[in-house]
Amino acid sequence: MAAKKIISEEQKATAEEQIRALRKEIDYNTRDYSIDFLIQQFRENEFYIPDEYQRQYIWNNADKNRFVESILLGLPIPLMFFSDTEDGRCEIIDGAQRTQAMEEFMSGDLILSDLKKLTSLNGFSYKDIPAYFRKKFDKTNMRIIVLSDDTTLEIRQEIFNRINTTGREAKPSEIRRGSFRGPFMDFLMECTKDDVFKDVCPISETMEKRYEQLELVIRFFAFLDHYQEFTHRVDSFLDGYIENTKSFFDKAAIKTEFDKMLQFVKTYFPYGFAKSERAKSTPRVRFEAISVGVALALREKPDLVPVSMDWLNSDDFKRHTTTHASNSLARVSGRILYVKEQLLRGLYNAGNFRYV
Repeated sequence: MAAKKIISEEQKATAEEQIRALRKEIDYNTRDYSIDFLIQQFRENEFYIPDEYQRQYIWNNADKNRFVESILLGLPIPLMFFSDTEDGRCEIIDGAQRTQAMEEFMSGDLILSDLKKLTSLNGFSYKDIPAYFRKKFDKTNMRIIVLSDDTTLEIRQEIFNRINTTGREAKPSEIRRGSFRGPFMDFLMECTKDDVFKDVCPISETMEKRYEQLELVIRFFAFLDHYQEFTHRVDSFLDGYIENTKSFFDKAAIKTEFDKMLQFVKTYFPYGFAKSERAKSTPRVRFEAISVGVALALREKPDLVPVSMDWLNSDDFKRHTTTHASNSLARVSGRILYVKEQLLRGLYNAGNFRYV
């Protein structure tokens, strides 16, 4: 526990002034919207989900059914966060998954299943619900915290960030995408859509919805120039990299290096970043080792043609790229430099390389 320090009256005055100033930036009111009104407004795009920092619709059927069952049971539903906008519409800051689940149910596209309490309703659609309780569902009020339309984008993103870091649902890559909006994040998202990247880097549909490609792209750029600065926490390392890079980056230069790395992997690695031909996912530590190791080798020898790729099946490579070997400077550097060394082996004296 940190030692208690003596706070001066001047420090207290400064703190009071800061709190007052920042509180004034957040103006909101509380509204109650019935579900039928909320969904009608959502369908008419009067209540909308902003693409810039919201997550995709990633609730599975169990999540949706549990939520609908909670409403039918009359259980309390957590607050949602909206924001008025200058065009008169409302932006959904937090509550997108719940809104989409209700719309899917009311449109008849969600058939209730695996309900834990209302077991008699399994197999029911919205229209099958007894009329009295269907009306009760429609008129259930959702309590919404609505920010005023002069709330800045920065504040809205901060609220999104804080909401999703105090729970367990959002992945760091999802939060990062919402918290660091701007040209650099736009560039990183462009990289995730690269055809070669998608070809050599298989990602499951579930992880794709949770922006796993973005996570991998950020790791490549962050580790490429800063792997020797890594300590232990990957999330804070990546956040720090984006914060320090977002205002000043040479898009053309780093995109060229990214493209050359991908093309090399496609040419010389039989399964790209995957472990096998039929793999549907890409292990993060394997991606880091190969992508950064390749890029570093190409920096040293741009026209590199590897003498052998047999090392991909070696016990040493497997040891370097197992999941448990991920979070330390020695191991991060070790796997990256191992790949670099193997690619350059035979072209230079292997004794010039050191890895751990």
